[in-house]
Amino acid sequence: MKILYGLPSEGMGHATRSNVIISHLLEHHDVRIVTSDRAYLFLKERFPDRVYEIKGFHLAYKNGKVSKYNSASLLLKNGPKDLITNFKKYWIVHKEFKPDLVISDFDSFAFFFAKFNKTPLISIDNIQVLNRCKLDFPIPKAEKSNYRIAKNIVKAKVPNANYYLITSFFNAQTIKKNTSLVPPILRNKILTKHSKAGEHILIYQTSAIQNNMINNIMGVLNQIPGINFIVYGFNKSELHNNVTLKEFNEDGFIEDLSSAKAVISNGGFSLLSEAVYFKKPVCSVPIKGQFEQYVNAAYIEKSGYGRHFNELSSDAIKSFLFDLDVFQHNVNQYKQNGNNEAFKKLDEIIDIVTR
Repeated sequence: MKILYGLPSEGMGHATRSNVIISHLLEHHDVRIVTSDRAYLFLKERFPDRVYEIKGFHLAYKNGKVSKYNSASLLLKNGPKDLITNFKKYWIVHKEFKPDLVISDFDSFAFFFAKFNKTPLISIDNIQVLNRCKLDFPIPKAEKSNYRIAKNIVKAKVPNANYYLITSFFNAQTIKKNTSLVPPILRNKILTKHSKAGEHILIYQTSAIQNNMINNIMGVLNQIPGINFIVYGFNKSELHNNVTLKEFNEDGFIEDLSSAKAVISNGGFSLLSEAVYFKKPVCSVPIKGQFEQYVNAAYIEKSGYGRHFNELSSDAIKSFLFDLDVFQHNVNQYKQNGNNEAFKKLDEIIDIVTR
């Protein structure tokens, strides 16, 4: 079967997840990929001659949070020429590769290609939880506007797919038909790594906001001298008392994650999923303005796996560490049999929608 697989480049979580899914699909199907920027380079290296480069949408950040104004300005500036580029690429894909099925990981190009050609469409991502599941936690008044905006965007992004497969490290009740939850898709280097309890706390901050936060974070961590922190995300290798800054290296990062005592991160889905899989308590401080991250952080706390804070402070970290044994007990109950459940469900859905 011929499958067209589309994904965005905003963050690398989509790319690392898609890399695993595409490798699975290639065992039985012919797959072509559409994506942009970093995700394009990442997947082109792994799947030569299978990737089409398109133009994608990017978020803009200001003062450590998503800027709706700057993001909209960026879209207005680049949108028209990007649309022309993607329209031309549509005809190239249509001519060279006529898929029997389209899979979209929150990608608009793949969605429109499926609809224009009346091709069966499957949605695979974690973000559809905002639209197709009941969020079982109170949404603060300050987040209600972000929630409405995020839900409307998600609802409009890949509407009327034949089926929605939602990856999630937490349980949520589906409220719409043709929707299933499966455990997160994990890369092989995570699945083959043995988890052990070390003495350091791993901290990760996304590079998109790092320059706005490094001084604040260093000040906070130096107020907790009895704890060793390993920090990724600032593209530096330095030692500052109890804080070790490290430049990103995939193998080194996985080693530090798998041997950490606990994890402090934003609300990015991929890292939180990997931390929970390794049974690491998590302190999550989501990026402001990204309600998807707020949801992930809220469910970390609701599941009893750790704490959710709006700001990172020494008092917040001390509060998190005080209950670390409780969080460790709870996250030890998490069970996931690799990617087996997700792949089994995906194969079943492909069979159903292409009959």
